[in-house]
Amino acid sequence: MDQRQFLADCFEENRRDLLGLSYRMLGSREEAEDAVQETWLRLDRADTSEVRNLPGWLRTVASRVCLDMLRSRHGGREEHWSGDLTPPIAAPEDGNPEHEALEAESVGLALRVVLNTLSPAERVAFVLHDMFGVPFDEIGGILDRSRATAKKLASRARHKVRAPRERNPVETDRHREVVAAFLVAARTGDTGIIAARLAPDVVRRADAAALPPGRPGTAHGATAVACEISRFGSAARHAEPALIDGRVGLLVAPGGRLRLAIRFRIDGGLVKEYELVADPARLRRLSLRLLPGR
Repeated sequence: MDQRQFLADCFEENRRDLLGLSYRMLGSREEAEDAVQETWLRLDRADTSEVRNLPGWLRTVASRVCLDMLRSRHGGREEHWSGDLTPPIAAPEDGNPEHEALEAESVGLALRVVLNTLSPAERVAFVLHDMFGVPFDEIGGILDRSRATAKKLASRARHKVRAPRERNPVETDRHREVVAAFLVAARTGDTGIIAARLAPDVVRRADAAALPPGRPGTAHGATAVACEISRFGSAARHAEPALIDGRVGLLVAPGGRLRLAIRFRIDGGLVKEYELVADPARLRRLSLRLLPGR
């Protein structure tokens, strides 16, 4: 077996692991595939005669490729919400083992959204250490930082991702149940089921970016609000609970990219008021964290 074939075989043995790593780093199936392909191209061009741990070498290269892609994305133009609550989502390709592997290893929409709030270096350090158990010495080498700096980056990222100790965990659990029930109802598209989760005098508020042109910024009453929600039920398929400014809310994130945040006021086990936030500047100011236990 010649050297190139040996490298190709080793790469194929590690492809799935590299794809899973890249997916967590980038939060995009397509970008993860691009990162893995670039890793192969770098392997094909490299002199690996002195490499003693080829899987570790591939992980380092893939991580650096992802870091470069994150830095490029971080400095690029953001995609903004269009005011349409039913964005088209490409269906995954059936029967593709790599796509199936990514779906099976999904980190969840909320985590993908929260990871997007981290700096590129924080995200790489967090994913490598907290998700893959990579030692900080190796992470520091990938980031061109010291071990101590890599450890600080991961700690800072962890603080941003995970909620601090709750002052009122019982209330959070109750609100989580109400929001989860609201989400289930919204996904049915049945106005009666939706209305049952709303207070009779519920108020829906929204910024201008959250609604199509001409739709009013507020709506009142369970009947009117339930009818509106039923028309936008497909958006609920891309929603997941998270902590928004310390309270349980919903993130709508097709493809893992945040498009809409929904903040709730809950009273007596029902949704008393909720607000749709889609303005990019407002979304950036929100404090987003995973719910405890995620």
